Amino acid sequence: MENKQTRVLVIIPCYNEQENILNTVAALRSAAAALPYAVDWLVVNDCSTDQSAALLRENDIPFLDLPVNLGIGGAVQSGYRYACRQGYDIAVQMDGDGQHDPVYLDTIVAPVLAGELDMCIGSRFLEKKGFQTSFMRRVGIRFLSGCIRGLCGQRVLDVTSGFRATSAPLTAFFAEHYAADYPEPEAVLAASLAGFRIGEAPVQMKERQGGVSSISSFKSAYYMIKVTLSLVIARFSMRRTAKRQGGRP
Repeated sequence: MENKQTRVLVIIPCYNEQENILNTVAALRSAAAALPYAVDWLVVNDCSTDQSAALLRENDIPFLDLPVNLGIGGAVQSGYRYACRQGYDIAVQMDGDGQHDPVYLDTIVAPVLAGELDMCIGSRFLEKKGFQTSFMRRVGIRFLSGCIRGLCGQRVLDVTSGFRATSAPLTAFFAEHYAADYPEPEAVLAASLAGFRIGEAPVQMKERQGGVSSISSFKSAYYMIKVTLSLVIARFSMRRTAKRQGGRP
């Protein structure tokens, strides 16, 4: 399948990334030129209050300009819906803050393109190279990883990684079913429970290249509580649905 007929869409959610978004797209454009398939990109501007939209417009970068702020999950889901409607073979989520190196784009696309996985997550923890995030966040990620494994049996080390590729069927699933708030761990759980094949591939990440992260210390605590509860609720909701339908998740 690796030819110019294969179409990959890179979805880049953007909220107040005026310091990073142009460099992010430039790096992606450079990396995509060397790949044996067609790569397009779409920035989803989630009502940025800085100059992000103006920069995208001035530089002729394709973008969706959302009329209301939907949060990271809503922005990414908008991209998934666009990918479905345009018939892309693979959709890739990549952050707009410069942390994800597009040099590794084929690393996460290749297993999906080969039909081995429905979702391949770029993991910084497989080889433990590059930026590893703070100690407390690593503890939180490890905790969420354990929660997901306990709830559905799926082992994913880097459950909060926003660098991931999805097959067309999983893209269509996410276009209809995607958490609005801090969605990455919940997406892993939902996809696993729905029977999709999930795996990881080693990548190296960088520190945020500019601007300020939207997740403060307070929000990190909220994130942990919210996501943990959401994972448990989603799991038992799926179990009740399966029982009503006479099946077993």
